[in-house]
Amino acid sequence: MLMRRAGSGAVPPARPRWRIRPAAWAMTARCITAFLGNYAFAATATSLTARLLPIARVEATVWAMILSFLLYAIVGLWCFAEASLARVAAIVWGGALLMGAAVWLIGVRP
Repeated sequence: MLMRRAGSGAVPPARPRWRIRPAAWAMTARCITAFLGNYAFAATATSLTARLLPIARVEATVWAMILSFLLYAIVGLWCFAEASLARVAAIVWGGALLMGAAVWLIGVRP
């Protein structure tokens, strides 16, 4: 009923609590890894590639940027195709951290 009578003793049912299912948390973590983690992965891979290519600095940067678009697309699709979220997170976030550390250790290209 839309309206309750003043004298009725019926108590309306309590509102159900919103519970987020574990699958929704897993998909949220997968999306964050696919978008933000993949960005960090592609950016550090681009920096590392640009520093390691034995060609002129400008050309190395251009080639690394061209390859980064392909890498971002491939890793982003793989994040949703892989069954194990732990494997996805370990490879994407771990790879970004390792490549970032390598870029930091190598330093500025002369």
